Amino acid sequence: MTEGYADRDDPSAYFGFPLVDRPGEELLAWTTTPWTIPANVAAAVNPTLSYELVEFDGRKMWIGATRRVAALGGGAPRAKVLETKQGSELLGWRYRATFDAAPAVTEALGADGAAHRVISWSDVGAEEGTSIVHIAPACGSEDHALCITEGLPMIAPIDESGTYLPGFNDLSGKDWLAVADLVFAALEKSGSLLRREKITHRYPHCWRCATPLAFRLVDEWFISMGATYEKPREQLSAAEKAGSLRYQIMDVVDNISWLPSFGHDRELDWLRNMSDWMISKKRYWGLALPIYECEGCGAVEVLGSRAELEGRAVAGLEALEGHSPHRPYIDEVRIACTKCGGEVQRVPDVGNPWLDAGIVSLSTMRYRSDPEYWKRWFPADLITESFPGQFRNWFYSLLAMSTVMVGSEPTKTVFGYGLVFAEDGRQMHKSWGNSIEFDEAADRMGADVMRWLFAGSRPEENVHFGWNGADEARRKLLVLWNVYAFHVSYANGAGWRPGGAASSVAERGAMDRWILSRTADLVSTVEKALRGYDAQSAVARLEAGIDELSTWYLRRSRDRFDLSTNEADRNDAFATLHEALLTLLQVAAPIAPMLTDAMYTNLVADGATGSIHLQPWPTARVQDWRDQALEDAMSRVIRAAELGRSVRSAAAMRTRQPLALARVVFGGATPHAELLEILADELNVKRVEPVTDASGLFERKVKVLLPKVGKRLGDKLQAVLAAARSGDVEFLAGGAVRIQGLEFASDEIEIQAIPREGGFVAEADGLVVELETALTPELVAEGDVRELSRAVQDLRKRAGLQIGDPISLYLPAAAQSLAPYKETLMQSVGARSIEFGDAAGDVTDQIELSFGATAFSFRRTAG
Repeated sequence: MTEGYADRDDPSAYFGFPLVDRPGEELLAWTTTPWTIPANVAAAVNPTLSYELVEFDGRKMWIGATRRVAALGGGAPRAKVLETKQGSELLGWRYRATFDAAPAVTEALGADGAAHRVISWSDVGAEEGTSIVHIAPACGSEDHALCITEGLPMIAPIDESGTYLPGFNDLSGKDWLAVADLVFAALEKSGSLLRREKITHRYPHCWRCATPLAFRLVDEWFISMGATYEKPREQLSAAEKAGSLRYQIMDVVDNISWLPSFGHDRELDWLRNMSDWMISKKRYWGLALPIYECEGCGAVEVLGSRAELEGRAVAGLEALEGHSPHRPYIDEVRIACTKCGGEVQRVPDVGNPWLDAGIVSLSTMRYRSDPEYWKRWFPADLITESFPGQFRNWFYSLLAMSTVMVGSEPTKTVFGYGLVFAEDGRQMHKSWGNSIEFDEAADRMGADVMRWLFAGSRPEENVHFGWNGADEARRKLLVLWNVYAFHVSYANGAGWRPGGAASSVAERGAMDRWILSRTADLVSTVEKALRGYDAQSAVARLEAGIDELSTWYLRRSRDRFDLSTNEADRNDAFATLHEALLTLLQVAAPIAPMLTDAMYTNLVADGATGSIHLQPWPTARVQDWRDQALEDAMSRVIRAAELGRSVRSAAAMRTRQPLALARVVFGGATPHAELLEILADELNVKRVEPVTDASGLFERKVKVLLPKVGKRLGDKLQAVLAAARSGDVEFLAGGAVRIQGLEFASDEIEIQAIPREGGFVAEADGLVVELETALTPELVAEGDVRELSRAVQDLRKRAGLQIGDPISLYLPAAAQSLAPYKETLMQSVGARSIEFGDAAGDVTDQIELSFGATAFSFRRTAG
């Protein structure tokens, strides 16, 4: 119900109930639902509040002491307080009501209507109305519960269509929303109406069609949930649990894995607070309740099968012939009462749809017809549904039916997730212009992009679905596609085919072994996540794997795929990229089935192995690839490269400018020579020098954070500050330090790395990187060559040249200092020749080099 509340303008009324035993006095009540006034049975007061007898415009009315001004409005100053009583003193007072003469009311309350009385309700407040609440038990759940407790009669005014029943005079036959004026007229005629007004309040509406809802009294069938005890569950006796279904279900809840974990607590909370489970509905369609209640002797029977019904039938069985046991056919069948022998018809109710949904683990798995088959499949491995409502609906009904029928859990795991909202955070509505139809999304985004977006979201949070989020998911998948496209393009250009010559994995270079080791980790990590129904973690690891393959491995290995490189090393690079890419695609296939299948079938030799979804999970194939020591060493290299880039930025040094030396403290085992070469190339330095002691690279200064430690230091404060300034500090594990014999945690200090004069240093995670930034003429020239190479490559791309298209490059005479690097430049830009002078090609651009602005051009030459 809470999901369907909305603000609504309704008529409200202040009206009186004349007291039977205190002539001339009345109770002043207030309501925002005037249609319920004819069904009034009682008036509720709070026994702890004060009430006043007020004389106003010739009437004497009892009203909450704090509500006089609100109830009487502008006339409040004319009111005279005659008497004051506690609410407890009003209890039991009898009164009459305007509609007591209506036949339906007379039948329920008696001819004198004296059944009306004042009752106690602690929820009556002093902030609204008159602090006297009109109670109509057939028109509201709280009113109904109160009158059950008080043993009061009930008056049901409307039928299932919201139409007033016979016996209510002029109101009979009219819709409940259309009777307000008639009710007010009757109140005014009887002298009970004080005043009426409009009020805006929260009112329940149908969540499907937004129609206001009316509560009405009906007879329904319930499953008793049993007692609730004011003590921990573990302290309940066996007898107490046996008599309370809610606690039996709670024990079953404990046996289930709930994802996310808070689902466990939510379900227990629902079970602790829920009322008896209503299992019937007043509908034409639905599961026909097999309950037969004899009108003659009152006996109740529940039939267990169609065969039993056919065996017990004494009339109407022919109407069921050829039909399933649903209305209207089953309603024609009569059985004989086993007690009195009379004909008995099925009760007209149908089952609550959640009753039907709750037996799915039994009804769909041959529980009664083939118990051995059912045992093989019960309980289910997983059920999944969106959170809202399911803890009290499907999750609950499954638990209840399974607990009652077999005494155990219906599933091993319950996976819940949030809702799909629009990208603006609101629900999707066409009228708001923020809804996206599935077909439109599938056409514009692609189904795999949608799956990636959903799978990568936190299940406990609502998904804000829209084009921007889809673009982000597509961008991540495009990185994978670009790796695939690179592999296909270069493999075709080199004539490489899967299964071609390549070294064993153990004989390949460090970069190849590293990416294959990371791929093996990818397989195990994603498998573990998927087995635990953790799609979000699986997607996060897949995205990290795509990044490792693209941003580190392929970027660092790109030159190895060129035809001019060593053939054996080129074959190793192709084989490694192929193996890593195929494996990644297999692992990503459950999330992006169509995209991965398209790439996979094109990558395998002649598509001979069929769809990616027919392949075994690659655990066995990759188990020998794992090399944890290499992964750890490469991780330090990658982190050192990140620090080196930050040092370049701090030194305002161009990325393509080679430097002579990088000094690195690795904070552990020094990576072997091949990894140091990789780091040197990544840092664009001639050499990496491992250093074991960072003290020569920078000085660590400690700043004590006074707001955190000043009070506890007391008279030692100045000594500690002086020692910190002088560097008299002992550095401890975990970022802590010791100064003057006192230890300071990492959050109580700030450690600053001060480079030596002229140096540029970065430090993090135990790693320290220093770059030597002094430049020689040779280093400057190399930097110019790299900048020029990048500029020529960009111009080639803009000119529409393909990778293998040769060119002739033309440079001005001022660039003669680059002549020693002519061969390197030719190889990097695909040039057959380089000329220094005044000649020019067809395509021209300009770049800023160390010796000034430099024009360059090229002309495509014959292949």
